[in-house]
Amino acid sequence: MTHNGNRFENKIALITGGSSGMGLATAHRLIAEGAQVIITGRDKARLDAAVGELGERATAVAGDATDSEDLATLARTVIERFGRLDVAFVNAGVGAFQPFTTVTPDEFDRIVALNFKSAFFTVQHMLPLLSAGAAIVINASFATYRGAPGTALYTATKAAVHSLARTLAAELAPKGIRVNSISPGYTDTPAFRAETTPETQNEAASRVALARIGTSDDVAAAVAFLASADGSYVTGQDLLVDGGLTTVIPSAMV
Repeated sequence: MTHNGNRFENKIALITGGSSGMGLATAHRLIAEGAQVIITGRDKARLDAAVGELGERATAVAGDATDSEDLATLARTVIERFGRLDVAFVNAGVGAFQPFTTVTPDEFDRIVALNFKSAFFTVQHMLPLLSAGAAIVINASFATYRGAPGTALYTATKAAVHSLARTLAAELAPKGIRVNSISPGYTDTPAFRAETTPETQNEAASRVALARIGTSDDVAAAVAFLASADGSYVTGQDLLVDGGLTTVIPSAMV
């Protein structure tokens, strides 16, 4: 991992869904650049393991991002221990892929809660803690740029967080708070590996202009840019981190 010095020296960052994958990689990145980082998740054992990996500048707070009481507890913990937040990476979420006709009301409510409700109310609860000049980055998906079978529910929730980021960028600009989203493409995370075979992964890589699956470190670098002073004139934007998957046709396919 390469990084740009101490862009986050004396900064306090919150990462939801921070015990693995993109969240954990972003925690590593921000700590390497000087931040104190709070990670959250529902699995305390995984959080404890992540803190052991991240070191003394990491703090874990177990909780469910869809639960208002847990979010209120998180906010109290942050203010008591650190006094403020400078960065929030709203990363908690889940993939959900099934035919439109098989989505049940219960599954609809579950995925909307995990991918959209959690983002909405995480920002709402953390807003009083955010300092002037703070940055919020919400994890969305490249899927909103393309229609694909079996993604109706998932894509709708990610379109919702795209819209949320843009709206919050307008609403929070007078407070000096920037809000952006990132849209990762195919990314090598534990969840991606669990849901795909090596053959499927190779086939996915063949669709990418850069001819590889992205890494969690690729995403972490993008989050760090948007959250740092290097991105100080960027707000209301969605940054595709997809190796050209969405906008570039690989030469092998031409």
